[in-house]
Amino acid sequence: MTTEIDMWGPDQPSPTQSMPADREAEQILAASVMARTQLIDDLAANGFDPADISDERYRWVWYAVEDLSSNLAAGEIRWEAVARKLAAWHAEGRMVTMPLDSDQLAELYNHAMPGSADYWAERVTRVAIAARTASLGVTMRVKATSPAFDPDSDIAEMQAEIDNLVRPTAISQASTLGELLPDVLKRATTPPSNEDRIPTGFIDLDHLLCGGFAPGQLVVVAARPAIGKSTLAHNFAYAAAVKNKIPTYFASLEMGKEELAASIMCAAVTIPLHHLKQGIVDDTVMARAASMAPELAQAPLQLDDNPLVTLPGLRAVVRTLVRVFGLRYLIVDYLQLMQAPRAESRQVAVSLLSRGLKLLAKEFGITVVMLAQLNRGPEQRTDKKPMVSDLRESGSIEQDADIVILLHREDAYDKESPRAGEADLIVGKHRGGPTATITCAFQGHYARFVDMAADL
Repeated sequence: MTTEIDMWGPDQPSPTQSMPADREAEQILAASVMARTQLIDDLAANGFDPADISDERYRWVWYAVEDLSSNLAAGEIRWEAVARKLAAWHAEGRMVTMPLDSDQLAELYNHAMPGSADYWAERVTRVAIAARTASLGVTMRVKATSPAFDPDSDIAEMQAEIDNLVRPTAISQASTLGELLPDVLKRATTPPSNEDRIPTGFIDLDHLLCGGFAPGQLVVVAARPAIGKSTLAHNFAYAAAVKNKIPTYFASLEMGKEELAASIMCAAVTIPLHHLKQGIVDDTVMARAASMAPELAQAPLQLDDNPLVTLPGLRAVVRTLVRVFGLRYLIVDYLQLMQAPRAESRQVAVSLLSRGLKLLAKEFGITVVMLAQLNRGPEQRTDKKPMVSDLRESGSIEQDADIVILLHREDAYDKESPRAGEADLIVGKHRGGPTATITCAFQGHYARFVDMAADL
């Protein structure tokens, strides 16, 4: 068994190790990259991060080899060159730690095992994760015992930190074109199904979107206030969870969950919403509601009216629901009401929220529908029609979104409009597909939009 060489001089005693560290693996790895410089790129391609080397002296050896190897195609770098580079960096103040001298580097070189570098790198990475876990445990204990401990925000933050313990690597996820082509060709002859699409409840919209919303997509539904974007979101949730049994989570920052449930019931049973609120629903309608209640009750639909939703908190909920509930669909009503992260401006904060929701969709492979308000641009136009550029506070919302649906109703501005009772779903952005305007009927008294392409 290889043992660590003694590199601590008499005036530099070995520090107490309070965190896990694998010094043997670290010294072998530092020696191995000197013996075979190509390992720098090979190990990086497999996701190794030299920052995981806990001993700064060995870590700086890695950095020195990386710097010196930029002028070499392959081969080895002798310890004398590494010693000169480290001494220069120390003299410049770039490297605060006392570097290994030429004799120590020569001794280190004898421990090189380039043929098994992957094994030693994996050991370093594993112990580094253990060290970060231990450090996080200390931080969590300090927070949990603080009088200022806030379960809602602190636990969500801790969960996010736990998720970040294992550093992801984009390089290791790369695939060759040849590896991807079979799936592409299979998809070309396999129509989408409910297994990989979420129906919207509108035939023409589903047709435009190749069967509905797809996993990993961020869908923005935007409108001016009081046009009906929340009602449309309820329709989407009903079509997915009740009609197609797709696990759905509806986060409402504006309406209470009882009000949400009432709206969904009214839309499904055609109960006038104002009758339900007044408690004057007649027996005939109540019998119809009773017959539909079991189907509604069994729908995999979770309603949440927590008004203090944060991005880390939402991520923690989604992670749990994906695991225990099979979550495929998240609806957030609406973006501008979410608790924004600290930022230099409101615009930057909203940008961080929209980007975070897009990453959430991609990471967990779910569809995220995000409601958003438009600015006053539509009201300044003669036809009052919204445009994607009207998205309020941040152009990054348009950039992050895969699909942008703008909701427009002429009768919201002109009660005598010949199109009273109609609504336009303007698909203003559709990444990888066509845009169009889908017309549907708006039945506000039933809290619903109705598909005009369906047989009613």
